[in-house]
Amino acid sequence: MSNVIGNVQTLSQTKRIIQNPKKRIGILGGTFNPVHSGHLIVAEQVRDQLGLDQVCFMPDANPPHVDRKFAIDGKDRVAMINGAICDNPKFAIEMAEIIRGGISYSYETMKELTQQHPENKYYFIIGGDMVSYLPKWHRIDDLVNLVSFVGVKRDGYTPASKYPILWVDVPYIDISSSLIRSKIRQHQSIKYLVPASVEKYIKEKQLYEE
Repeated sequence: MSNVIGNVQTLSQTKRIIQNPKKRIGILGGTFNPVHSGHLIVAEQVRDQLGLDQVCFMPDANPPHVDRKFAIDGKDRVAMINGAICDNPKFAIEMAEIIRGGISYSYETMKELTQQHPENKYYFIIGGDMVSYLPKWHRIDDLVNLVSFVGVKRDGYTPASKYPILWVDVPYIDISSSLIRSKIRQHQSIKYLVPASVEKYIKEKQLYEE
């Protein structure tokens, strides 16, 4: 009888081993030249619909695209992102590519992040118009093993791919960084196209005027 009681006491005192689930982190990469309201809407909708713990805006140093666009200095793009997301505790900025410099390949970046932060599960967010380009991405077959791709549905683009994609419906907002730069050059209003803090920063620094 005493042995049974002893065994019960031993079992009751045994601590259960609970494995903490990985944090679900969205990555929204881009040049953000400049960051605009469309970026923020996409990030928030994806975060909400997939139940992510956080979405990180990841500005690139030099995009590896053939049709490379001129981008202002990284410090200005980073400053505008920080201003745009400061009121949302679920948003953050990931500086890996800016710090590393050079050409920004998503595979190299996500390999680095997954090694540094094994506690995170990463969701790589791309527009539906970019999905068809995935076969051309640097080491794409390795990249899909590191992250879960999230495709933002777009009108005119079929939500299909040979790669596993989590598709998300987001209200289509026809805003682009190139549109904003064009409006600035033409001395037109960008109010509400970008957060107020970004509009103020652009005016103070006289960005994109030429």
